[in-house]
Amino acid sequence: MNKQDLIKDIAERGEFTKADADAALKAVQGAIAAALTRGDKITLPGFGTFKVVETAARTGRNPQTGEPVEIPAKRKIKFNPTQALKDLVQ
Repeated sequence: MNKQDLIKDIAERGEFTKADADAALKAVQGAIAAALTRGDKITLPGFGTFKVVETAARTGRNPQTGEPVEIPAKRKIKFNPTQALKDLVQ
């Protein structure tokens, strides 16, 4: 499913116009991105939780040469689906 398919589905399920569905999707994306940028955790009941996790710096290996490579610490986005969502997918 691409963005246009998602907008169409939102419009049909919510009985919105495609323009309203597109605006709603952009608003949700912007709100989630802003919250994650601040380091906030976002919980959507029945769907899942988005959060930012910190990874420590570590030493890895270049698979071609075997040379050690320093991998810097960074922030990653993690999504944990609820059990209800997992059950729907099964």
